[in-house]
Amino acid sequence: MIYQPAEDSYLLSKALKKELPKLLRKNPNLTFLEIGAGSGIQLQTALYAGVKKQNIFASDINPKAVKYCRKLGFNCIESNLFEKIKRKFDLIIFNPPYLPKDKREPRDSRLSTTGGIYGGEIINKFLEQAKNHLKKDGKIFLLISSLTKKVNFKGMKNKVIAKDKLFFEELKVLELK
Repeated sequence: MIYQPAEDSYLLSKALKKELPKLLRKNPNLTFLEIGAGSGIQLQTALYAGVKKQNIFASDINPKAVKYCRKLGFNCIESNLFEKIKRKFDLIIFNPPYLPKDKREPRDSRLSTTGGIYGGEIINKFLEQAKNHLKKDGKIFLLISSLTKKVNFKGMKNKVIAKDKLFFEELKVLELK
């Protein structure tokens, strides 16, 4: 099963449509990495916003998602977070599994949605690894939920660049530096 776009995906896409043109004016050769590419919606958003296709990279832990993104023509590899990624990037984006563990959720969908007991565990691993893959003035766009707990931003400055209030949670896209 590949994670299909939902409210979180659309919010991140909206943030990219707004922010990428500004970033590209400063750096037309911006290098872009998405961790957890899923259906490829953000890769397509980056391409349509003007990021050069050869500068768009992606990974996913799910081999089906990797195969699908490759079918769309994107450079995508199977990797658990940054495990097989060797380069540095100007922009790294991540729509992580961010929900706290819920025993009622079917096991097959937990890989896409559950970020650990508190929801923030996968995000913390991502942030710990991301700093080694970010260029000097690089940025991270990270989607997070009001339900996500125990996130350690490792001293990174963050600001909200997009948000959406749902009836049971608030989703935010953070820009981290």
